[in-house]
Amino acid sequence: MPASPIEVYSWPTPNGHKIHIMLEECGLPYNARPINIGKGDQFAPEFLQISPNNKIPAITDPDGPDGKPISLFESGAILVYLAGKTGQLLPRTDRERYDVLQWLMFQMGGVGPMLGQAHHFRMYAPEKIGYAIERYSNEAKRLYGVIDKQLSKNRFIAGKTYSIADIAIFPWLRSWENQGITLTDYPHLKAWFDGIAARPAVQRGVKVLADLRQPITGDKEREILFGKTQYAKR
Repeated sequence: MPASPIEVYSWPTPNGHKIHIMLEECGLPYNARPINIGKGDQFAPEFLQISPNNKIPAITDPDGPDGKPISLFESGAILVYLAGKTGQLLPRTDRERYDVLQWLMFQMGGVGPMLGQAHHFRMYAPEKIGYAIERYSNEAKRLYGVIDKQLSKNRFIAGKTYSIADIAIFPWLRSWENQGITLTDYPHLKAWFDGIAARPAVQRGVKVLADLRQPITGDKEREILFGKTQYAKR
């Protein structure tokens, strides 16, 4: 009997791409359900039931660990769940598994938030704040340097094997220009980046829902994403 598809509530952002890529790499059936964050879909009550932090992505798997449906939010948790479900892209030995998990946490706690801030203040902030641009652009360069150094010693982020750590970090580096980065300044990272980008599953994953995304140009979209709507009590 074929597996029931996983429902993926997502949008074509770095965090969304992580899960699209993972599902493609693992060969799991899924349905991509668009949550248009520019229009405020993330605040709908039915979405908040599975993602109480009103962030994409979130999933519902009809075949959870106990044979019952399970819903999950937070992209890092979803990656770990899908790796456990399929036995793929997360090593089984303790030492290798923790190597992957520490780099996954590095992405969740550093790469995503800091590169997101660099992107925001450089591209979307209504006023150019020199201190913020310099602070987050410098932090972006520092993080790229950390990754480049790691990849000078390893083929992949957490060692010899492609893993969820690579899947988590890669989408955040696709907007390197908007983060104030010159990719050729990080040769080891660039070689890794080009190799990941060439993977067929990655190419399929970054195309999921991509045709629906539009540039953020209107005041209403900016308010939903960055204004009072984002912080309203629900």
